[in-house]
Amino acid sequence: MDARIDFHTNPVAAKFLRFINSAGKVVTDSTLPRTVQELVKIRASQINGCAVCLDMHTKDAAHAGETAVRLNLVAAWREAAVFTEAERAALALTEEGTRVADGAGGVGDDTWALARKHFDDDQLAALVSLVALINAYNRMNAITRTPGGSYEPGQWG
Repeated sequence: MDARIDFHTNPVAAKFLRFINSAGKVVTDSTLPRTVQELVKIRASQINGCAVCLDMHTKDAAHAGETAVRLNLVAAWREAAVFTEAERAALALTEEGTRVADGAGGVGDDTWALARKHFDDDQLAALVSLVALINAYNRMNAITRTPGGSYEPGQWG
């Protein structure tokens, strides 16, 4: 199975990828905890059905020390006792931010207040940016049907 467009060899796609990756570095370099960043990427990718992103982010998280139990429970985080309150707030914001078209009003005030309780302004800015960014990556990969399964941890930097 091959992607419809290879974002690494197509000149326009590769240029776009360089810019979007630069935006991602702002989030990566922020004070938003790395664990939260990976959980957000995994949850949005689950919702969007992005195989390549799930492959990448679950492997990167495991490589960084994330446990199999937590990785296996991300999709059911509400019923799982293995996530901190801050992680749960980030996951709630991720779900509502990813499903904007599915719900009335986007991210609810209660969800925002919970996130604000656990993250400062810079971390909230990084969290919102990350939700937007991973959704963009998910859509690029879903539209082009980029397959998952062959990613090696650290492969893309």
